[in-house]
Amino acid sequence: MMILVYSFSKDRKVFIFMNLQEVTELIQSLKTNLATVIVGKEEGVDLLLTALLANGHVLLEDVPGTGKTLLAKVLARSLDCSFKRIQFTPDLLPSDLSGINFYNQKLGEFEFRPGPLFTGILLADEINRATPRTQSSLLECMEERQITIDGVTHSLEAPFLVIATQNPIDNQGTFPLPEAQLDRFLMRITTGYPTFEEGVHILQRFRESNPLEEARPVASGRHIVEAQRFAAAVRVSEELLGYIVRITEATRNSSTVKLGASPRASGALLRSAQGYALIQGRPYVTPDDIKAVAVPVLAHRLLLQHGLKSREGQAAELVQQVLREVDVPAEPAVPLRGGRVE
Repeated sequence: MMILVYSFSKDRKVFIFMNLQEVTELIQSLKTNLATVIVGKEEGVDLLLTALLANGHVLLEDVPGTGKTLLAKVLARSLDCSFKRIQFTPDLLPSDLSGINFYNQKLGEFEFRPGPLFTGILLADEINRATPRTQSSLLECMEERQITIDGVTHSLEAPFLVIATQNPIDNQGTFPLPEAQLDRFLMRITTGYPTFEEGVHILQRFRESNPLEEARPVASGRHIVEAQRFAAAVRVSEELLGYIVRITEATRNSSTVKLGASPRASGALLRSAQGYALIQGRPYVTPDDIKAVAVPVLAHRLLLQHGLKSREGQAAELVQQVLREVDVPAEPAVPLRGGRVE
């Protein structure tokens, strides 16, 4: 089966961006490249690539030394687009991210000097160590892919992916991300410790050299943008759209939840399920795709009645409970919106 994704120019000419075989080969190339450096973590890799296809941002949350930064770096090395890394600290200012207008004495006028946010992939290391003021400077660029400085709006390049890391254990001197900031992350991914066999393999792989230094790009930014357009056209039946809404509504109706999943969360769950279906090599979404991404998409958006400290683990449990209780619909065939099936 092949899906043809169409885009129309002003004169209504049709451009074919990508077919299922091409996007599957692109995904496999990325996974193979990541596997040359990353040992194990298949589920985390799949979710990270899902977020990339869904044009969303990722919060990598895990204890130190489990490869959060390495995973972000090898993905950046796999894509032929610009990459910037920012170490977030309490003294970091919003202008350190966005850039400034400075006075050029030679030209006698103000010039804009762009900050590290003007990149394809941004690694925000230890994002919770920056002040809320600096954290909030990411809101506009993450949601709207633009930055407004001194009344002038600057568009960001495409693709634009923010990968933020944080340590959930060491909270001394940190500033927890507010709900509005968390809601801008499509997913919160936790990979955990490796197994015994994976630990031995890691030592063998990094014993003599760092394989990250040998990683090379296997896809361009243009390829990723086309794959994102393809992911947005993946088929989702009306029954599954209703299933997504019932899941998010169930989180809001729970007596243990103070703040449930919003309509934005429903859209995030839809886009993630479409991207995950492509990761599995399918041009259509199944209930299993929705279940696979529900916890990383919804859990960090929930605020439980008894506060923030135990939110992550118990929120994930609550989402799993919702998935068990909400009825799973059948999967009738539906036409592809914006394209056709051959």
